[in-house]
Amino acid sequence: MSDPNGLIQPGRPAPGFTLPATPDGRQTGPEQFRGRPVVLAFYPADWSPVCGDQMSLYQSAAPVFAQYQAVVLGLSVDSIWSHRAFAQSRGIEFPLLADFEPKGEVARRYGAYSPQGEADRALVVLDPAGMVTWSHLSPPDVNPGADGIFDALDQLAANRKVMAG
Repeated sequence: MSDPNGLIQPGRPAPGFTLPATPDGRQTGPEQFRGRPVVLAFYPADWSPVCGDQMSLYQSAAPVFAQYQAVVLGLSVDSIWSHRAFAQSRGIEFPLLADFEPKGEVARRYGAYSPQGEADRALVVLDPAGMVTWSHLSPPDVNPGADGIFDALDQLAANRKVMAG
């Protein structure tokens, strides 16, 4: 479980989960991507300007994520139908997962749920074995960008080379 004082910290096993990813009921979660780094991007709401810019940034950075063989999963408490319309309007192709019912259950397990009843703006990078290697909490009105994620992925890649070498 998450740290009672806040966001889940590096060195902890990531709580497992699956959440709706499409209106037809397909479920997605980090376990499906074992063997690859996973970026969990928790965000407050589909249609807020900061969230739209943040998710669009990650979509535009898809080629860089692909270089790391990393998977990005967006998570908010919005419904799958809201996610679908939001993704279509912004050209987002990575999965947006609906932490909708019970509301915010996954965000709570990661320590990324706000008293306002939505996910915090939090980033969590999982290594290929499902361990938390980096986490970051941003103020709700601040787009955290991708530099911290790429630094964490660089560190993962460097650690793999050392272990293989």
